[in-house]
Amino acid sequence: MKHRTTLLCSRLFPLFIVSTALSLQSPIIEAAATKQPQASAELLTTKPVLDGEIRGDVAWEKVTPIQEFWQIRPKIGEPASQDTDVYIGYTDDTLYIGVILHDSEADKIIIADSRRDADLKETDSFTLIIDSFLDQQNGFVFGTNPAGIEYDGQVTKEGSGNFGSGGGGFNLNWDTNWSVKTKMGDYGWSLEMAIPFTSLRYGKEAIQKWGFNFQRNIRRINETSYWAALDRQYNIYRVSAAGTIDNIRVPVQRNLKITPYGLAKSISGNNISSDSNKEFGMDIKYSVTPSLTLDLTYNTDFAQVENDEFQINLNRFSLFLPEQRPFFLENAGQFAVGVPKEVELFFSRRIGISSNGQQIPIKGGARLSGKVGSNTNIGLLHMSAEALPGSAPQNDFTVARVNKEFKNRSSLGFLVVNREGDGSLDDESEGDYNRTYAVDGRFGIGQYGDLSGFYAKTQSPHLKGKDSAFLFRGAYNSQKWSSRAAISHVGSNFNPEVGFLKRKGFNKADFLFLRRIQSDSWKTLYEMRPHIAYAGHWGEDDFYETGYWHIDQQWEWKNGYELHTGVNLLHEGVRESFNLVGDKVVEPGEYDDEELNLVIKTDQGAPLSLFLRAKIGGLFGGDRVQMNPRIRYRIGDTFNANLSWSYNRIDLEDGGEPFTINVGSLRMTYSFSPKISLQALVQYNDSTDVLATNFRFAWLTSADAGFYFVYNETRDDDVGQFLETRKEWILKYSKTFDLMN
Repeated sequence: MKHRTTLLCSRLFPLFIVSTALSLQSPIIEAAATKQPQASAELLTTKPVLDGEIRGDVAWEKVTPIQEFWQIRPKIGEPASQDTDVYIGYTDDTLYIGVILHDSEADKIIIADSRRDADLKETDSFTLIIDSFLDQQNGFVFGTNPAGIEYDGQVTKEGSGNFGSGGGGFNLNWDTNWSVKTKMGDYGWSLEMAIPFTSLRYGKEAIQKWGFNFQRNIRRINETSYWAALDRQYNIYRVSAAGTIDNIRVPVQRNLKITPYGLAKSISGNNISSDSNKEFGMDIKYSVTPSLTLDLTYNTDFAQVENDEFQINLNRFSLFLPEQRPFFLENAGQFAVGVPKEVELFFSRRIGISSNGQQIPIKGGARLSGKVGSNTNIGLLHMSAEALPGSAPQNDFTVARVNKEFKNRSSLGFLVVNREGDGSLDDESEGDYNRTYAVDGRFGIGQYGDLSGFYAKTQSPHLKGKDSAFLFRGAYNSQKWSSRAAISHVGSNFNPEVGFLKRKGFNKADFLFLRRIQSDSWKTLYEMRPHIAYAGHWGEDDFYETGYWHIDQQWEWKNGYELHTGVNLLHEGVRESFNLVGDKVVEPGEYDDEELNLVIKTDQGAPLSLFLRAKIGGLFGGDRVQMNPRIRYRIGDTFNANLSWSYNRIDLEDGGEPFTINVGSLRMTYSFSPKISLQALVQYNDSTDVLATNFRFAWLTSADAGFYFVYNETRDDDVGQFLETRKEWILKYSKTFDLMN
């Protein structure tokens, strides 16, 4: 097999070179407009009737609509193919957005989902971003589709990096209270949004100018257009390129919300004693200033969260399991510093969840987050977790974050993370604590470039020296080229216990070069993206631990299909033997392998779509065939099913019998309305012989409260019969009381 793989690699590599050379002669289409548009909001003397109907509503009669939209795809710089009218108005307590989305083929509008926060990429949709501080780095996102879903989130640092993973990004889990209604007709569709000013954060001036951009998707022709024209490598998170809307008269912020909850839980199983209990807790949200929010929590609960997804670990490093609990996800971008999924200096999953996934009771906590002035972000978090006998001591966690923003996407920040334990499980002679100190920054260079990085140091009992880490990275992202290069270091005693480390004691170098190619002469092909990437890890003794070359050519068609044809060149330096899975052992040594990497993607907006990733080649000197298919099927906007599977067949070089690993999941969702849904998640892992199911019924009464029914069941295989079971039933009800409005 390795001979065949090498042959495939040798044939594919010239294809990458030829396509790159051809790209140098391919014309690039430039954006049509570089001037950022401006408009004004109107004071509404009458509140709109929130029914999605703009025409005939007297509230909108005197408002001049925004009408010019510019394509970013498929024909960048050209006017949008369909007209869009956007009306901006406000009353003394609410910001109103009215939109008429004209469509000459209204019967072909695609509505893919009706769940709250459902993906808006694969459906006709309208999205806006509000930069209420005009800092050109952060914003609030609101969106909907013709089904009238509520989609909202937070953008930090223009969406750079992965949210909650060591940098800025988009936080879809930020939820706030607002309303939207839609209406469809032979003209297309229309919508009305009502966003209370209490759901936003802004400065102290009575009359303000905010950054705005609007995005419209017409899914059947894969068209995306914006009010403020963007270069094609960007999306709506690029708030530094947004337009502005002035004459927004804001009220003095008055906001105090209390959300109590009551919960009943029952646990039973074959080999565990049945147990049931009742709990009560609450969250409090108070606006200290219009830009600064205090959140308090007592007896924090996360019953509505679904199970972690099963993963396969085919290396000797830690797996990353993302944070899913709503309380910690809100404003989490304020605290994020590090390298996504590799070196995260603060990782909230370390609070209230043990290393084996067991929940640790959280007595309470507080978070103060927002802005001081127009360009200084602060975040203060303190949580207190109870002791878990035999597993975790009583701990107090404190995080302090300050980030100062400057012009042209630049910033400078500081982070302190502290864990203070009671020492009940450790030798107290040197204390039970862990601290992380960090400074980070970003410096924008022109329109397309930036430099960023951080330096961090930890303090832990019994660990002295080699306790620092740093990253220095440069990036350039234009319409034709995307590139980045970085060097980083993590000492062998660097120990952020309230963070995430994939590995310790290494030096790393990595880079990426990507070329975007488009041509007016292509009738069906939309874009080619040849690229090459490398990441290498060396131990502190310069031992070459991991090397990864990725050479790829991506083809994207105008109908939404994609094909990725790539080659990976792998190096693994193994110091000590380890169990790959079960009793399969990888011995010490240096392994060099190649693999073919293939991705096939059909139109993800169609009722039935397919995604397949395949890797065929070597692994630790042996052979591996990996197949990761995913099938999605939907019926209208109410039912969605997603079946994914990971198949690995591995033949190590030790001469033992080849073995297979399978992990599968089936996720199904039925939406009775945008606020009422039923979801099922079934997962299977044959390497651990576990079958897990999660059923969740949700009836939302507001963005962050409602009724939840959750059923979890785990079955462990016993001679192929899955007889060992654990069952969990949860009922929860919460309600938000707005005491000042």
